[in-house]
Amino acid sequence: MLKYFGSRLLTFIPTFIGVTLISFSFIRVLPGDPIVVMAGERGITEERYQELSQQYGFDRPIHVQFWDYFTGVLQGDLGDSFVTKKPVWDEFFALFPATLELALCAMIIAVILGLPAGVIAAVNRGKFFDRALMSTALVGYSMPIFWWALLLIIVFSGNLGWTPVSGRIDLVYYFPNATGFMLIDSLASGQKGAFLSAVRHLVLPAFVLGTIPLAVIARQTRSAMLEVLGEDYIRTARAKGMSPRRINGIHALRNALIPVITVIGLSVGTLLGGAILTETIFSWPGIGKWMLDSISRRDYPVVQGGLLLIAVLVMVVNLTVDVLYGVINPKIRKR
Repeated sequence: MLKYFGSRLLTFIPTFIGVTLISFSFIRVLPGDPIVVMAGERGITEERYQELSQQYGFDRPIHVQFWDYFTGVLQGDLGDSFVTKKPVWDEFFALFPATLELALCAMIIAVILGLPAGVIAAVNRGKFFDRALMSTALVGYSMPIFWWALLLIIVFSGNLGWTPVSGRIDLVYYFPNATGFMLIDSLASGQKGAFLSAVRHLVLPAFVLGTIPLAVIARQTRSAMLEVLGEDYIRTARAKGMSPRRINGIHALRNALIPVITVIGLSVGTLLGGAILTETIFSWPGIGKWMLDSISRRDYPVVQGGLLLIAVLVMVVNLTVDVLYGVINPKIRKR
């Protein structure tokens, strides 16, 4: 198992270098000079422009700038924000719990609803439940997030008044933000109604963000289950008189989980990427909105560091998925 884990870990090195180069290059191909953007409507003199260019290192060759950035990353230094003057590390981890809480809840919703939907559709192949569930999944996958979010806001926030439009909790509640996770902090605060308020603020953006992964998980589960249900050992289990619940829930589902886990792992990147739009619509104070604001301000260190940290998180999740392959199916470790 250690050898299998080590071989997967080695793939981190070239991927990390490539992601570092991409994160460095991405913001620089966008039009707009960060120094001019920082100056704003006040304008800037030529002398001041040269002074700031030298201060931030923009006067050096591009390959020298990248090497300085890369060596800084290896030492754990992602630089300071041009706007707030705070370290990128501090800003990222101050906002990341909000995005992680949103993404985890979205994934939980996607798995809890998508996995059973796929199993039910596979077991009832060609029947009403199969067509209804897969048609719904196709609609959910095809729905633009911004349109779906606005529609749900109109229905559940505007017409029914069940959920708030934006934010993480009602303004009447105030307590120390110890963990950054509003559900945990509101529950630990002991204030009456705080936890329920946090749940009401979270449920709509989490459902919007989890819609596409839900649809993908449901369709992948159905496809994997149908493939496994046609195997010889499943027919043998039926011939031995095993109950359909045991066959479908243990033998078939366990072997169908490998491609499903792949989809779940890849959905983490989708959730973090989709969080940018979802957080903007719901005014959710996470890294998605932070990154979007930083791109418009040409805040190079924030965009570079944010992209790199998100990419590393996705890489860690994919490594975890690879390890889970070996746990679920020991034969994979020998490949």
